[in-house]
Amino acid sequence: MKRIIIATGLLAASCLSVQAGTLDTVKQRGTLVCGVSTGFAGFSTPDSQGNYKGLDVDYCRALAASVLGDPKKVRYVALTAQNRFTALQSGEIDVLYRNSTQTYLRGATLGLRQGPVNFYDGQGFVVRADAGVKDLKGLNGATVCVAQGTTHEVTLGDYGRANGIEWKPLVFDRTDTMYQTFFGGRCDAMTQDASALAGAVTTAASNPADYTVLPQTISKEPLGPFTRNGDEAWTDIIAWLHFGLIEAEELGVTAANADEMAKSSSVPGIQRLLGTSGDLGSRLGLDNKWMLQAIKAGGNYGEIFERNVGKSSPLKLDRGLNATWSKGGLMYALPFK
Repeated sequence: MKRIIIATGLLAASCLSVQAGTLDTVKQRGTLVCGVSTGFAGFSTPDSQGNYKGLDVDYCRALAASVLGDPKKVRYVALTAQNRFTALQSGEIDVLYRNSTQTYLRGATLGLRQGPVNFYDGQGFVVRADAGVKDLKGLNGATVCVAQGTTHEVTLGDYGRANGIEWKPLVFDRTDTMYQTFFGGRCDAMTQDASALAGAVTTAASNPADYTVLPQTISKEPLGPFTRNGDEAWTDIIAWLHFGLIEAEELGVTAANADEMAKSSSVPGIQRLLGTSGDLGSRLGLDNKWMLQAIKAGGNYGEIFERNVGKSSPLKLDRGLNATWSKGGLMYALPFK
């Protein structure tokens, strides 16, 4: 029994050493290195000056604000579907926020941790409006553009076999090339996350009205961040950042009123969230007002959603499953207590 206790103590000490890794590295470097996509409208897209915008980008900014006190202290690394996980495994990036579906095999085999889902999606299809296709059965025998190294490629084959639909996949290693090919007329349909298809039609089609995103989806695509195994302290920060942004929406804390709420609110939940009572931030190795800084950087989850992919954005997506639990959605914050 004594030897077991000693071994356990050594293991705990070892784990503590690993846990501190990424957080210490980011603080010492003074910059967060955030892995994003090469260009998904609404999630991470660089403008003509190279400034990134999108839902995933806002999470990177919120993380930098909470850890470094400045949302601008981020270096974005644009990654393809093929190299995104390798970049995280090798330490090239600190965290992956890149339209990445969380699955059993990714969680069990990549040596990575899957964070809380920050966008619930499903695999959909886009076709030309004049093709007369109303449902997926109308795509039997169709050539379908799909990105390599994605869950979409696997699901396309699975769904076709299960439902007696024969389609001809045309596989691409880059999404921008896939978009060019589809909108150039070489494929009968293109499949991807429904949100990404809406963004592609809005930004990459010469005339968006010429295309229709079919109403059916064929999968669950829970998207969220990835971190490295053995880095539990950093993984906890990523998780609680998301829960904090949801909690802020539930409590009515916004980018505009966060400072005033921190000064004057008598609501215990708001005080704990914004660091004016309790000692929650220090438990993660952060300032107690880390969530105040994160919220000020870009707002609560609802603000981030609305600005990037919601009705105020070019994508004009409904909240749907991404609404808070109190409004019929799946977004639910673990209690800050």
